[in-house]
Amino acid sequence: MATPTIASQGNAESLDSQPAAAQPTIRAPEEIGGGGMGNVSMPSGPGLYGAVSQVPMDGNICPLTGLPVSNASLLERRPMAVKISNSPAVVRPQAGLASADVLFEHYAEGKLTRFTAVFLSHDVSKVGSIRSARLIDLEIPAMFKSMFAFSGASAGVLGRLRSSDFADRIVSPDFGHHSPFKRIPAEGKAYEHTLFSDTPTLEGVMDSRGLKARQDLSGWVFSEQAPSGGAPGSRLRINYRGDSTTAEYTYDSGAGGYRRSTDGEPHGDELTGQQVIVKNVVVLYAKHVETDILEDTWAGGHYSIEIQIWGSGVAKIFRDGQMYDVRWERPKRSDLLRFADGEGKPFPLKPGNTWIQLVPLDFVIEAG
Repeated sequence: MATPTIASQGNAESLDSQPAAAQPTIRAPEEIGGGGMGNVSMPSGPGLYGAVSQVPMDGNICPLTGLPVSNASLLERRPMAVKISNSPAVVRPQAGLASADVLFEHYAEGKLTRFTAVFLSHDVSKVGSIRSARLIDLEIPAMFKSMFAFSGASAGVLGRLRSSDFADRIVSPDFGHHSPFKRIPAEGKAYEHTLFSDTPTLEGVMDSRGLKARQDLSGWVFSEQAPSGGAPGSRLRINYRGDSTTAEYTYDSGAGGYRRSTDGEPHGDELTGQQVIVKNVVVLYAKHVETDILEDTWAGGHYSIEIQIWGSGVAKIFRDGQMYDVRWERPKRSDLLRFADGEGKPFPLKPGNTWIQLVPLDFVIEAG
């Protein structure tokens, strides 16, 4: 099995390009993971991958999945980003993950991970459990022009969210919004793991504020046909914290996607009762920097991590059992992340959902 690593590409865009609200003070510039050269470089040169026939993006096609929607009215609204817990194991299976168009998994602190799920083309009757925000959540609602639902945040993160350019699109008990959320107690789950909502309710909040309108989310390209030139990519394992926080994907040709497991167990969705299947898995390498924002005092304290997903860098895209080295770009704050081949041409995702795994620059994955 190949064990790819990644090289540091530096910060392609200065923090000055981000609004003041997204600039935490760095107590000592402490990059997580370092930045040594690895055995994967930025793709370059002509003809890296073969041409494919792209899905035409008409008015009934979701711009985040490349698939037609069951009801065109689903697209006449703003996306909804929701903060969802992923640890401890008792929070799994979460509700609604399988219906998210896009999902980000990222380091929270203590090498544990958390999710931000983006919903547009599907509604869910229950989503959660909903947890506290992190610095990465200053970026995701900006690029998807989404609302953002969460509960709790450290003082430093909460202050930045309050002064962010999407503060009017936040739905949170911390902002005095209690009615969109509900507590659903469950045996064995602590109180903080019992908060949920649903997408119709969240959409209704945006509608009541006059902020529901459809957004321009153009930029992603989709193709049913996989480009030629990929490497074997039927299995992927990401060890975020040794064997106690792992994300694993195994390609299922019959399902046309990757079956997700966490810590060696199938990762299910409470609403479907089935293992989550992901059509595209993106391992996105970005600079991770510890800030001065204290998140908790456990084991001597953990600090908030700034994950710099602006500018450009490298990524690996897994689709159809193949692995592709690509470049990611986000030149402006309001831009979606975009993926390109060595010629700078958009790299096509497979129609369907996409899970984006954020990792430090020199992070080692297992794939093959």
